[in-house]
Amino acid sequence: MRDMSLASLPAPSASYEAVPEEVNRVLLLYSGGLDTSVMLHWIQEAYGAEIVTLTINLGQPGEDYTEVTDKAKAMGAIETIVIDAREEFAEEYVLPAIKANALYGGGYPLFTSLARPLIAKLGVEEAARTGCDTLAHGCTGKGNDQVRLEATVAALDPDLKMIAPVRSWQIGRDEELEYCRTHNIPLKGGTSAPPYSIDDNLWGRSSEGGGIESLGTPPPDDVFQLVTRPELAPDEPEYVKVGFEGGRPVSLNGERMGFVELLEAAADAGCRHGCGIVDHIEDRIVGLKVRDIYEVPAAAILLTAHQDLEKVVSTIHQNNFKHSLDRHWAYLAYAGLWHEPLRLDLDAFMDSANEFVTGEVTMKLFKGSATPVARTSPYALYDENLASFGESGGEFSQNASPGFIELFSLQSRMAHRVRNRKEEQ
Repeated sequence: MRDMSLASLPAPSASYEAVPEEVNRVLLLYSGGLDTSVMLHWIQEAYGAEIVTLTINLGQPGEDYTEVTDKAKAMGAIETIVIDAREEFAEEYVLPAIKANALYGGGYPLFTSLARPLIAKLGVEEAARTGCDTLAHGCTGKGNDQVRLEATVAALDPDLKMIAPVRSWQIGRDEELEYCRTHNIPLKGGTSAPPYSIDDNLWGRSSEGGGIESLGTPPPDDVFQLVTRPELAPDEPEYVKVGFEGGRPVSLNGERMGFVELLEAAADAGCRHGCGIVDHIEDRIVGLKVRDIYEVPAAAILLTAHQDLEKVVSTIHQNNFKHSLDRHWAYLAYAGLWHEPLRLDLDAFMDSANEFVTGEVTMKLFKGSATPVARTSPYALYDENLASFGESGGEFSQNASPGFIELFSLQSRMAHRVRNRKEEQ
């Protein structure tokens, strides 16, 4: 097994990285999975440090937090903390993403990206409360999450030092499993390597590694543990009416509900009908291209409905301009620049642009698709009479069209003549 001693670790290359003599009490961002379980044992053994674990509930399905904390206590943690952050995550992170129609690379709705700044913020707060001098996380050197977590922590508390043992070890999952067997560290599902690296919360689920890494083959069927595969979905469609007020989803099928409850209900409907499976080739911040499989049923419904309603209530100029800002908002969130002033500026714009995004959109869910099929709004810039073919009246006169066409096309027509004249010379 590769050397995992302190002496083998690289020297710090950033001001916020801890050196061994500075590490006395560590706040460990702890999931109870393979990486953080190895870290919990190793940090105590290598540094002789006390460990406080922090586990955050962001809506991960099927998680047993009592089991997670009992395991941490049994392994020597002096304090175990569990925070239910679902409401804060939904209100302060997912809602702004909906208002910004946030998709990175055209397909990824940023659920992991949105979670990391919140996890880092809560880590900083709990480190201060429990007297920890160091924060530890389980990110690798090939992932985006190291950037998101460390950039946020460094912004919020420059004095809090950090360690990232998995990145420093540069060992694989088989070596971590060997470490667990050697030190009798219990793991979820026994001591066999899980087939995929999974991350999930209220807004979606990601799977990577294993057979997914083979770019030339479809993803294995066993990847899909959240969303029903479309070919197995019901043979009859389901219609879901999503209500919005100021860009905020507030109801499903006429029933008002809290935002977390609404996200869960939308996800359940999407899961039943195979909605939100995204096979994504992604450009990571750190320079790699990777393949991820995303299962994002709630996002597939709510983002699509929201953007459709924007088209109804916003002018052509608003829609064209906002689209470019949506992409920039998504990039900043993806890159972990949550505290970048530009993102806050964009949030102010998104709130203003969503002021009249109020109404209902009916979504047809069927065999993997989530499609808008009806929409209503008191602010719709749409007149059924004017939209009717051949009708004229009110603020639209068909007789005015020839003059409009002549003026609208003036520069294009002049350029065509001038350039053709040059070619004839």
